[in-house]
Amino acid sequence: MEKFGIDAVPFKTPEINKWRHNFSGVEYNHKPSGFLIHGAVDDVWVNPNGELIVVDYKATGANQHKIYDSYKRQMEIYQWLLQKNDYPVSNLSYFVFARVNKAGGFGMGKGSLLFDIFAEPCRVDNSWVDNIIPKVREIFDLETPPASSPDCEHCKFSVLSGLRE
Repeated sequence: MEKFGIDAVPFKTPEINKWRHNFSGVEYNHKPSGFLIHGAVDDVWVNPNGELIVVDYKATGANQHKIYDSYKRQMEIYQWLLQKNDYPVSNLSYFVFARVNKAGGFGMGKGSLLFDIFAEPCRVDNSWVDNIIPKVREIFDLETPPASSPDCEHCKFSVLSGLRE
């Protein structure tokens, strides 16, 4: 945080280990849908205003680190979960990238690599989450899955791999 001039410190809470665990994470019981929604955060910082900052760590070997739309949506879900648990949350999140330094060769010991670290801010807006949950419930309750479409970016894998017709 100091290296990148980020005015925040790690958020201290006894729940942080639960929040980081894949099978518990930050949880919220969304009563209208009957869903227990959870997501495991990588880290949470707090700014001087007392707002929580969601942080996600990514490793990459690519020369360019990129914040994909799916990464941003993931952060927005985490932000939404924390808000639903009555925490004040910043609309600024961070991705911390560890990129393999291919020019640096191996590190001090055999079998180790050197990494360059980058912290990238990302503005997030979770206003879409409340609207999507009823739609997810509707699809969940269908007797049969909806038909695949080759035009749907999420269906392409199942259509191309022959998993669905």
